[in-house]
Amino acid sequence: MKNLSIIDEFVLLGLSTDPDTQTMLFVLFLGIYLLTLMGNLMMILLIRADPHLHTPMYFFLGHLSFLDMCYSSVTVPKMLQNFLSQKKTISVWGCITQSFFFIFSGGTEGCLLSAMAYDRYAAICHPLLYTVIMNGPLCTTMVSAAWLMGFLNSLVNNLCAQSLQFCGPNIISHFSCELPSLFPLSCSDTTPNTILLAGSATFLGLVTLLLILFSYSKIILAILSISSKGRVKAFSTCSSHLTVVLLFYGTALFRYISPSSGSVLERVVSVQYGVITSLVNPLIYSFKNQEVKAALQRILKQQICV
Repeated sequence: MKNLSIIDEFVLLGLSTDPDTQTMLFVLFLGIYLLTLMGNLMMILLIRADPHLHTPMYFFLGHLSFLDMCYSSVTVPKMLQNFLSQKKTISVWGCITQSFFFIFSGGTEGCLLSAMAYDRYAAICHPLLYTVIMNGPLCTTMVSAAWLMGFLNSLVNNLCAQSLQFCGPNIISHFSCELPSLFPLSCSDTTPNTILLAGSATFLGLVTLLLILFSYSKIILAILSISSKGRVKAFSTCSSHLTVVLLFYGTALFRYISPSSGSVLERVVSVQYGVITSLVNPLIYSFKNQEVKAALQRILKQQICV
């Protein structure tokens, strides 16, 4: 170890090394990022402005929109900077910090999606008791627990990562700092870190996913027992949530459970759960949800009248 120099920064290769391609990617991801911020901010403001949306479902959705703004802001601004920069470096401390907020946001989103699934289960399977079950204190507790679980999961993994030493190479075949990409670059023994990351990701991911699957299995059984007209409406209400779950869990679990290889597929998968999911969440909820459409129309009419 005395003959090895400890590096203090990493080089992010990004999605492409071709200058022309990087320019096109900059325009593409800048557009995606701006749409993500505008879409999620619109959802937050709409939920706050319309009293009809002051329900548990939209309480969770408001937190999801805020979380998605944070989630995409962890990686996209640095990626945009690197598209236009010759020096695509990030300090070791900055890299671990980015990884902390990335895992924090991702873990919180998984927990929040499971809370939203339980909310839909209560609304469809127990409609008469819905307001009693999903009371204000319970909703606040569920959201607080989601943020706390995401924070603790990220804290444990990144505190352990701070003890690692990096002696070279310092090139990360990725557009952001994620722990699976950092471990192969360390000259320390990363076996405990790898086991911890895979174990925590598997535990948190599978527990929240099982809760979601349990909720929706009950929902499907309840939907099949109602009339065809009510069945269509119920399926329409839940389809947006299921779409978000499939997009998020399928790619995130693949990335954090499987060994890192630095392949193009890994970068594409990371774009899916780290960038695209935050973009499509408000689009899915606004265009597929009649209540959101009606609320938007009411707000626009009020603005026109004023």
